Amino acid sequence: QVQLVESGGGKVQAGGSLRLSCAASGRAFSNYDMGWFRQAPGKEREFVAAIRWNTYSTHYADSVKGRFTISRDNRKKTVYLQRNSLKPEDTAVYYCAAGQALGAMGYSIRALYDYWGQGTQVTVSS
Repeated sequence: QVQLVESGGGKVQAGGSLRLSCAASGRAFSNYDMGWFRQAPGKEREFVAAIRWNTYSTHYADSVKGRFTISRDNRKKTVYLQRNSLKPEDTAVYYCAAGQALGAMGYSIRALYDYWGQGTQVTVSS
């Protein structure tokens, strides 16, 4: 079992930066691939970024490449999402998720993740 709690959300102006954190509890955190998703009002939850548990390789949605950076600290059982050059369209509830059976290309598929946090709201004003 893995419990996830996001933090770091809030309001920021366009062009600003914000770092989200996701703290995990449970002994098996280091064996899970971790992902960030977001859901804007009236839209489906979409993939943002993911990081592998063993290689630490990362994957990003095209809309955030070059602006967002995902990282993890297995000793602290925490995954981070550093977001720079924020845009109003980045406004959403951000969720972190943990999964063990994502496969080579499944990092962006919501249904493959096993555990989810409750989400943290991020609002970017123009």
